Amino acid sequence: MTQPTTSEIDVSQQQAPPAVWARGLVRKFGKTTAVDHVDLNIQPGEFYGLLGQNGAGKTTTIKLIVGLLRPDAGEVGIGDFNTWETPTKVKARIGVLPEEFNLYERLTGAELLDFTAAMHGLSRDEAITRRNELLEMLDLTPASTKLISDYSRGMRKKVALGAAIIHRPPVLFLDEPFEGVDAVSARLIRGLLRQATAGGTTIVFSSHEMHLVEKLCTRIGIMVEGRLTIEETPAGLCELTGKDNVEDAFIAAVGGDAVDGSWYATS
Repeated sequence: MTQPTTSEIDVSQQQAPPAVWARGLVRKFGKTTAVDHVDLNIQPGEFYGLLGQNGAGKTTTIKLIVGLLRPDAGEVGIGDFNTWETPTKVKARIGVLPEEFNLYERLTGAELLDFTAAMHGLSRDEAITRRNELLEMLDLTPASTKLISDYSRGMRKKVALGAAIIHRPPVLFLDEPFEGVDAVSARLIRGLLRQATAGGTTIVFSSHEMHLVEKLCTRIGIMVEGRLTIEETPAGLCELTGKDNVEDAFIAAVGGDAVDGSWYATS
């Protein structure tokens, strides 16, 4: 059989669809435009940070992409699949950790992971193996037989992440995954996410923790009033704004440098 040439392979790779994409995405709530004609192309294996101030449209954008909100205009999808034309295929390929998550309070941590694995069609043996691995990696093994209603917020976030990732989806969406999480748990979560990206998982990540964005993200998109205004690598964002770190660069990009401390100045 004739092998493809290098040029043919390059063309094939160039034509592969993005892992996550959006075209002219719009969502309004009454007279407020929360997402204003957003275009996205996130490539396989990227750790993409979607940043913005409160109300900038980050969470709404994620909900539109994963199928939790229907757009007023535009299209969104995962790889070859349009979110709203083939929702079942999209949902099988994604894991979602929303900012506000609802868990089955009367299940134990282990039971929640078993239930989620079954929903994704994993065999019983595979589900048990992955459940135990995740409980160990997230330091939840001692609490695995406790009801989720007795979990702290940090423990709930960790088990919710385990449920989002147990089927090893090619794309993972995380909205404020480190909020309310202690330093030890945050390190465990970072380690798990690094393993996921090393294995080829694409991660879309929204957070106000700029030091984590700087450590984890390969590319950053900044939203201002519903519009995607900048897309850069962390180093590129710092160079663009003339700042030394991502936090200062982000503040400059959204116009926060205009704020000063004169209100408390004494005469």
